[in-house]
Amino acid sequence: MFNRACFPFVKLTMLSMLFIAVGAAGCVIGSDDTGNFVATGSMTVPRGMHTASLLSNGMVLIAGGTQDGATPLASAEVYDSSLGTFAATGSMVAPRAMHTATLLQTGMVLIAGGATESARCSASAELYDPNAGTFTATGSMSVPRASHTATLLNNGMVLIAGGVTESTVGTVSVELYDPNAGTFTATGSMSVPRASHTATLLNNGMVLIAGGTQDGATPLGSAEVYNSSAGTFGATSAMIAATVYHTATLLSGGWVLITGGEDDGISLMSAELCDGAFFSPGSMTAARYAHTATLLPDSTVLIAGGEDTDEGPVGSAESYDPTTEAFTATGSMTVARSWHTATLLPNGMVLIAGGTSDGVTAVASAELYEPPSTAPDSGIRDVDAGLFD
Repeated sequence: MFNRACFPFVKLTMLSMLFIAVGAAGCVIGSDDTGNFVATGSMTVPRGMHTASLLSNGMVLIAGGTQDGATPLASAEVYDSSLGTFAATGSMVAPRAMHTATLLQTGMVLIAGGATESARCSASAELYDPNAGTFTATGSMSVPRASHTATLLNNGMVLIAGGVTESTVGTVSVELYDPNAGTFTATGSMSVPRASHTATLLNNGMVLIAGGTQDGATPLGSAEVYNSSAGTFGATSAMIAATVYHTATLLSGGWVLITGGEDDGISLMSAELCDGAFFSPGSMTAARYAHTATLLPDSTVLIAGGEDTDEGPVGSAESYDPTTEAFTATGSMTVARSWHTATLLPNGMVLIAGGTSDGVTAVASAELYEPPSTAPDSGIRDVDAGLFD
């Protein structure tokens, strides 16, 4: 089992990280009402703690990560959904894991920070050009960081928040990347240090920052919002449950769905909705952290895989319906996995890549989620007047 006390807050050479040991190709078929998972082509190399970015051309860029829980990768590849295959692309300027990848309005992808082979965090950043298939260095962050968040704002800038630094687990520091100048500039600080938190761009242009940890062990139950116009953070109400390694998904109606995570070494089944205040829509069908949550075209959310504290990586998946505020089990993945990526493709399917199924070793397999063939629901719950307006 993966040692949570070590992750991700020591040098990568000492980490015992969760990665994918995704098994042989095959498929697990669910009913027509729940959706199916089917195997697709394998990645060119095993990797976990990587990033996956949907490009403007419909391809998916898979970058970095690690395949042995210790050594970060510089390699990258692209997934072609029309062929169901992965192909190598140019390598990153620097090997990195636990970094961020953000699709810019220019079509370029900003890769920032992450753990390196010799340090637990880096300040370096680079850009991927999909047309050339190459990475080039850009300006460095003001603070080396890993396990941070990167959020594309409506003005085209990228908000980089928190993360593990050279000397602390969690930091209050925040900066903005300007793609026109290729530079990072400090902006207002968060109210508390955070790492492994979530950052969600809201419909009003603000960013909801939720949960995380500031000591590598104790999850946070606080949340705050970033006002991009003022460059400041303001407190919001507290979450129902403190959590780390959770997910946060902006729903079609403007609410934010937070699922799972870990608290005091226990994986959570809990879920919360936020419209400025947090409240519970009920629990998931399974406890999980280090899972993925993907908003589908029909406004439901696919929640897949993750880690159960007692059982290890899980293969189960479920769907959240905002019209009924209910979680329903869907078809299971072909392989139990956690710390993987999930990317919504232009055809409405979801690419699941990477993760770990044995707690240590990454593998190269990937699979696709095929949603049920149903029309989108029109009864999306609207957000009441409040924080998110």
